[in-house]
Amino acid sequence: MAAVTSPAEAQDYGKAFKDALIAGIVAFAIFGPLVGLRTTQNISNELIVENKMGTALVMVAIVFVGRFLLSAFIYPAIAARAGRKKPQAAVQASVDSMRARNKLIGRIGFVLLLAYPALMVALNGVQGSIKWVDNLGVQILIYVMLGWGLNIVIGLAGLLDLGYVAFYAVGAYSYALLATNFHLSFWILLPMAGFFAAAFGIMLGFPVLRLRGDYLAIVTLAFGEIIRLVLINWRDFSGGSAGISGIPKLTLFGLYSFDAGATNNFAKAFGLPMSSAYYKIFLYYLILALALLTAFVTLRLRRLPIGRAWEALREDEVACRSLGMNTTNTKLTAFATGAMFAGFAGSFFAARQGFVSPESFVFIESAVIVAIVVLGGMGSMVGVALAALVMIGGTELLRELSFLKIVLGNDFDPNQYRMFIFGLVMVGIMIWKPRGFVSARSPTAFLKERKAISGDLVTEGHG
Repeated sequence: MAAVTSPAEAQDYGKAFKDALIAGIVAFAIFGPLVGLRTTQNISNELIVENKMGTALVMVAIVFVGRFLLSAFIYPAIAARAGRKKPQAAVQASVDSMRARNKLIGRIGFVLLLAYPALMVALNGVQGSIKWVDNLGVQILIYVMLGWGLNIVIGLAGLLDLGYVAFYAVGAYSYALLATNFHLSFWILLPMAGFFAAAFGIMLGFPVLRLRGDYLAIVTLAFGEIIRLVLINWRDFSGGSAGISGIPKLTLFGLYSFDAGATNNFAKAFGLPMSSAYYKIFLYYLILALALLTAFVTLRLRRLPIGRAWEALREDEVACRSLGMNTTNTKLTAFATGAMFAGFAGSFFAARQGFVSPESFVFIESAVIVAIVVLGGMGSMVGVALAALVMIGGTELLRELSFLKIVLGNDFDPNQYRMFIFGLVMVGIMIWKPRGFVSARSPTAFLKERKAISGDLVTEGHG
């Protein structure tokens, strides 16, 4: 009888070493001139070249070792696991346990979200909590809301939208222009910003939603760039590159103001020490309420006929057409709904910043939101929230990389390599979880028994 070869014994270390060597050579060709050679000026204002090859070689070594580990161990393990088919009962049990775990994570996360500002104040004091509540908490929740809004378009309807930031910009500029010129309240302008963004979604949808796949992605990308360029060049309307400043702060439903000189100042009314932390905490709970509203509406819509039509459209558009479904109108509703939530988030962003400019709505913002939806698991609300926490919270925390100076020297500037390290982490996540953080979800329509669907079956005619 032939001996059974284990996956570890069947690995080709020679091939892995060859792959790692090629990757190292390519990495040296990239990092050698970009990192190893640094131009600067001396005291005589002359351009000189500094040798930083040590840092470049460390990066090349990291690439070499990482590629070797991938080729020798990780990729064979993934292939072996994919080749072993689990019994259907085991698959369903695994999916059910994942569903139960996601419910538990959602409940724990909700409690932590409510208590987060109080925890930060208790740990860091009132002034010390501003950084954690505003730069981390509010920022993450904005992208959670944007991710949930885009999840309607990509995750439920299956439409690749690369210009989602345009609707975000429409909401922000709608609030900024109406608030500064007509002095209207945020609570009046919030629904108006969502309406204007939804109207732009419909305007985009009518001429282009007969397209599919890559063609639709290219057109939405162009739409996002058109909006940004219009905002830059139409100076009389938008202020051009200088943007719009002096946007009024939010008030607590008109009852209390957060301006230090106001007679109805929140801190004075309750006998609290003067601090901007109260305003940041108020903003936190406001964006949390808006994000939860987005989640609630999305979950309710999924149970309605329009939500089921979105999911059917995602799985097989040809079958939907053959059944008489008006796919254009179905796509329009998805675009308009997703755009509306982007408009809400944009109006909040303008009120929070007090300033908007076209530079806040570049293509990279759309790319980040799309990455959040894909990394989280398309169609999964919990997954999108986890991906936003990892991506946005991770980029903020990676600003402090001082420990890397121990390895790369005291001249190492962490901020220059923050996005590079973050990109490596994203690649690792997609290798570990190619279907996203949450690769299973429950169907909205079921017969007798609700069974969660594995991510392996989605968009393959089974989901």
